[in-house]
Amino acid sequence: QVQLVESGGGLVQPGGSLRLSCTASGRIFSINDMGWYRQAAGNQRELVASITTESSTNYADSVKGRFTISRDNAKNTVYLQMNSLKPEDTAVYYCNSKIRRTIFDTSWTYYWGQGTQVTVSS
Repeated sequence: QVQLVESGGGLVQPGGSLRLSCTASGRIFSINDMGWYRQAAGNQRELVASITTESSTNYADSVKGRFTISRDNAKNTVYLQMNSLKPEDTAVYYCNSKIRRTIFDTSWTYYWGQGTQVTVSS
C-alpha cells in the first residue's frame, strides 16, 4: 500500500502564508513527478504546481510569484509554500505523486492524498 499524507492547512488572513507538506509512505520503489492540486467548492480540481525529480517546476498562472513548490527526495516529501494568500486561494489542497511500487512494475501509478483545507478569510 502507498499512502500520501498532507498537513499544514488551516485558516489564514489575506496576505498571510501557509506551508503545506505531503509525505509518501509504504511500498515505494521510485517517485517521479509530485504535485499539488486544489478544488474549491463548486469547481473542478485544478493543478496548482508540480515538480519533477530534477526539481523542474510548473505553476498555475494564478499562483506564479506567490507559491513555491519544492521536494525532499530523501524524505519522499513535497512542500508548497504559499505566500500573499488571497480569498480565492480557499480550497481543499490535494497532493499527487507518480509512483512505482516495486522494481518489477512496468508502469507508474498516480496516488492522491486525502486533502487539506486552506481557508483565506478575514
